[in-house]
Amino acid sequence: MRIEIRRRKDPAGRPYIVSAEYDNTEEVTVAQALDDLNSGIYADDPVEWEHSCRQKKCGACAMLINGRPRLACDAWLKEFTGGVIRLEPLKKFPVVRDLKVDRSVMFDNLAKLGAWLEETASADSNGVAYDASRCLQCGCCLEVCPNFYAGGKFFGSAALAPASRLIAEAEGDDEKRLYGAYNGHFYRGCGKSLACRDICPAGIDMESLLVNSNAAAVWKRKFRGKKK
Repeated sequence: MRIEIRRRKDPAGRPYIVSAEYDNTEEVTVAQALDDLNSGIYADDPVEWEHSCRQKKCGACAMLINGRPRLACDAWLKEFTGGVIRLEPLKKFPVVRDLKVDRSVMFDNLAKLGAWLEETASADSNGVAYDASRCLQCGCCLEVCPNFYAGGKFFGSAALAPASRLIAEAEGDDEKRLYGAYNGHFYRGCGKSLACRDICPAGIDMESLLVNSNAAAVWKRKFRGKKK
């Protein structure tokens, strides 16, 4: 297996491709291969990439693997039959170095969205809230979204998941605040391509989250206004 890696020394640096042969492709993930290369051929100049749990729980190791956003800890070398794997940083976020990107825009957007509850919610979460809570905040959904760009008003499915969870549990003032934020930063910008549904490493049913959140934050609200 030949592993090609798109590297960059710093945000302003020019990207370049390095290539290395890797023999052990049985039961080895891209994450393990990167570790092996960094302790071997790249020991003097390790490839920088983000990682933490190695168990598909944190979302830190998201990158482009043969052009598709995936988690390095969940991509097995034996899946790739062409003999070549190319690793690149996600393109929707600023590159810090090599495969590491700055995804702080996602967390800034959650702050702008006000993605928290001021009042105590019920401990009995419904199915929508539970499914939404599995979001890893990895950014894979934003990478394939045709409507998202860093700094834009549309926050994408990385914001939809936590917003959906809160909308399902919110009451009173929290409900009004979240409904308004959802309308402004998600509903009005989503083109309904649902590319996020097909790419999510956690397998979250984004379509169900979208339908339920639209029903609660948009259509029921409009219906109530007409009744009054």
